[in-house]
This record gives sequence, C-alpha cells and structure tokens, in this order.
Amino acid sequence: GGGIKFETASFKGFQLGISGFFTFNIGSSDLTIPDPLTKQRNRYEIGLYDITDPENKSDIDRLEELFIKYNFKKGSLTLGKQLINTPFVNLQDGRMRPTEVGGIWTEINSLSKTKIEGGWLNQIAPRGTVRWYSAEASIGVYSGGLNIDGSRSNYTGNTKSKGLGLIGITSQSVKNLTLKFWNLYTENVFNASLLQADLKKPIDKNSYLIAGAQIINIQKTGNGGNDELNKRYMQQQAALTFGANLGWENEQWKTSFSFNRITAKGRYLMPREWGRDPFYTFMSRERNEGLADVYAYVIKLGYTLPKTTFRPTVSYGIFNLPDVDDPSMNKYAMPSYHQLNLDIRYDFQGLLSGLGAQLPYVHKFKSGEEPIQPVYTINKVEMGL
Repeated sequence: GGGIKFETASFKGFQLGISGFFTFNIGSSDLTIPDPLTKQRNRYEIGLYDITDPENKSDIDRLEELFIKYNFKKGSLTLGKQLINTPFVNLQDGRMRPTEVGGIWTEINSLSKTKIEGGWLNQIAPRGTVRWYSAEASIGVYSGGLNIDGSRSNYTGNTKSKGLGLIGITSQSVKNLTLKFWNLYTENVFNASLLQADLKKPIDKNSYLIAGAQIINIQKTGNGGNDELNKRYMQQQAALTFGANLGWENEQWKTSFSFNRITAKGRYLMPREWGRDPFYTFMSRERNEGLADVYAYVIKLGYTLPKTTFRPTVSYGIFNLPDVDDPSMNKYAMPSYHQLNLDIRYDFQGLLSGLGAQLPYVHKFKSGEEPIQPVYTINKVEMGL
C-alpha cells in the first residue's frame, strides 16, 4: 500500500491539501473464519484491512486529508480533514493508514518557547477502516468489550455527543525541562486531563539523563453518552492513572525504565478508535485501555550501530491486570501478561534518502502457571506476531 498527497505552496498565507491512502492484498487467510474454540476473529489481522468488513480486501482506500490552511505570523489555522498527533487523539501505530480527524485545528507559537494547539473535532476516520464517522458514531467502531455488570456493551450507535474539543500547551521555558498540559472534552461523555513533565539533563558532553512523570484524570460529563446505563460509554464516574520514566541515552544507546499505575478508582476509558495509550509503558500491539487496578513495568534498550542508521531496539514489559472475571475492572477480559518487542529499523542513504524500513516482532506471554480458558488466551496471550 501507500499514499499520495498534494499540498499547494502558500498564497497570501493560504494553502490547500489533499491526500489518499490505499492498501492492496498480496495474500492472506480467510479472515471471516472465527477461531473454532472462542468463535472470535483475530483482531490483529483484521485491523490490517477493514475491521468493519473482513471480506473486503480489494477496495481498501480512503480520502484522507482535504483541508484549507491559513498560515499567520506565528501559527496556523487548518479547516477540514487532517492529521493531528496528541496524547489522546493521534495517528496510532503499525498500520498502512493512520487515524484521521475532521474539524478545525490551530497552532500558536507567539509565546517564547511555548506552543499552544487545539481545536474542535466532529469527524473521525479510525485506523483500519475505510469510512468517515461523526465523532459520536466513531465511539464503538472497534470491539466494545463488556459493561461493568458483565453484559456485552451496547454503546455502539447509542452514544450522544456533539463532538470533542482539545487544547494542549507545551512549554520549554525551563532549561532542560518540557512541561505538557492537555485537556480533551468530549461533550456529554467525559473530560480527560493530562499533566506531564519530561527532563533531559546533560550528564557530560555526549550523554543525558532522562526522567519524566505523568498524571491523567478522567471525569464523566453529562450522562456519559446515554441515559440508559447499558447503552452508556462512561458507566463509572472517574478514572485516575499516573506514571514515571527514568533513563539514560547518548548518540548510540537509549535505555529507559517506565512504570504506570491505573488506580482502582475506575476503568481508564479512551476510545480506541481515536488513538493509542499515552502512557510511558505503552508497547506496540497492545493497550491498557479499559482497565483499572493495573501495575505496568517496561524496560527498553536501543542501540544505533556506529557509522550506520541501523537501529535495533528490545523492550520487555510486565503488566499485572485485574481478574478476567471482574468486568468492572477489566472491560476486555484481558489476562495479566508479559510482552517482548523486538524492533529493527534502517534509514536508507544516498539516492534513497528519506526511505526507511522497519521489522517488528512481538511475543506475549501469559503471567503465572495457572491455566485459564482458551477465550482468555487465544489472540490475546501465548502468541507471537
């Protein structure tokens, strides 16, 4: 697959942009056939094509960007379909086509060493789909898991919201320190706030100490999406998560140890259709969204071979989750697991400069030796991809 984009030069501050992405099937198994034991399809494979139509392997294309942008002295204002990257709404990872948004977005850099960005979004085109959805209809395009009482969630198509507003402030006014504040307001559903501080302090001429801390608070707004509890996205009042990161790096090595805690206050809910987890402990191919009472630990080690752009990275995470039989804490009935990620990247030089290659491998292990039912293991743990 690939993508094509055209963007005009600026004319009196105005620009137009349009792009489209497409995917072609080379060869795959029949993705409509569920696993014989669990009767569930493979969530990883279907996401490579169209999760709303597993039979579709030939018409996987979508108008992505279609915007008009106005550039002023120290910022810009963009209206239309576009790409943004924030802690709560972002491109996501690991697919041919990213998550897109529609609405109005601005970036302002008028304050010294401070960036302000934000806007109002009323459309979402989730990764792994070929359609655009209203903001409210996008909640529930992916699997909805379970309600807090254990019944199957029923908020897909039943969530009522006029859209979502985001604002972010990033300041580097303090030497070696980056401060971030982000707020996501989803009308009638929830409000999420993030505060994060990241330190990159020189130790000597070629190396740095890396440290960071983060806290995220979520509160229900309005009726949580619907007056009826079994059709409501936000069924609990609040959620709280915090984490930290510590590492060391130089020109060749990057090392870090990260921790994250989702408290038992409530399930951390953030529509998976909108982006990946903003946690320091995030590892590609899995998420901790939909969980409460979580302890997560991740160690990463990256190396760049001297005089090359060849970069292997290894990550290992331990994720202690609540019991799979407790839907009030575990929305998707995910067991505790360990995860190993191997990632090899190479940036071409010379004539192919700008082209990069990536080879990832992920293996997930079930925690503990106690056996659990196949529905909690197949396509969840004890697997590699």
